[in-house]
Amino acid sequence: MHSQAFAPLIDAHIHFDKYTVEEQQQMLQSFPDQQVEAVIAVSMNITSAQDNLELARQNPRFIYPAFGFHPEQPLPSAQDQNLFFDWIEKHIGQAVAIGEVGLPYYNRQEAEQAGIAFDQSGYIELLERFIQLAKRHNKPIVLHAVYEDADIACDLLEQYQVRRAHFHWFKGSRQTVRRMADNGYFISFTPDIQYEEEIRELARQYPSEQVMAETDGPWPFEGPFQGRMTHPAMTRQVIQAWSEITGMGTDRAARLFYQNTKRFYRLP
Repeated sequence: MHSQAFAPLIDAHIHFDKYTVEEQQQMLQSFPDQQVEAVIAVSMNITSAQDNLELARQNPRFIYPAFGFHPEQPLPSAQDQNLFFDWIEKHIGQAVAIGEVGLPYYNRQEAEQAGIAFDQSGYIELLERFIQLAKRHNKPIVLHAVYEDADIACDLLEQYQVRRAHFHWFKGSRQTVRRMADNGYFISFTPDIQYEEEIRELARQYPSEQVMAETDGPWPFEGPFQGRMTHPAMTRQVIQAWSEITGMGTDRAARLFYQNTKRFYRLP
């Protein structure tokens, strides 16, 4: 049995369009019983954004779409970028945020380890364009920017005076963490907060008024989640782990995470 005092759950970052149609239907049907109130459905590219928009139209109570280009993939051509930005402008009223956008840390690491030069200037330019878009429409921005890439993202956010930034599944230096916290940026924790010491240490450092819970589903997790389909209800375990780390009562932590996410994304 779930505690009735436990606040509703919001998954602050999920790739809902990447599940099969059957998985999507099963999850949506399970939301009321699991106390899942909403998910922020981030996009990988224009096709993903179109799919998430359609899912949100079919399930307006549960799914809130964000439109963006995931950086861990080849850059689109200038023509394709323009097409995507035109499409976003046309549908910006339906978007709760711009995202997922950022810089290709993992692809760059892989290339450099293989001795291949990696020029990320095109990714930085694209990120700057997305930040300008978020600023123009007063939308929050969802970032894939870890370690030293987070400093580049912070530089751009500061340049354009964008405050409503959400760094998902963040990892970085204490100095960067302090900079982000001071700027009022939010971060979100995934189920790996239960078993990754680096993430648990971040939970000890980051201001409680600027934290949310996410799954990044369908990304699979280890530990107690091994072999299980990633479900937005797993944010309950994220909050419970965070409450144990910080010493805040679980019900109070659940209300905090719920209020933080509603406030950041300005959900109804």
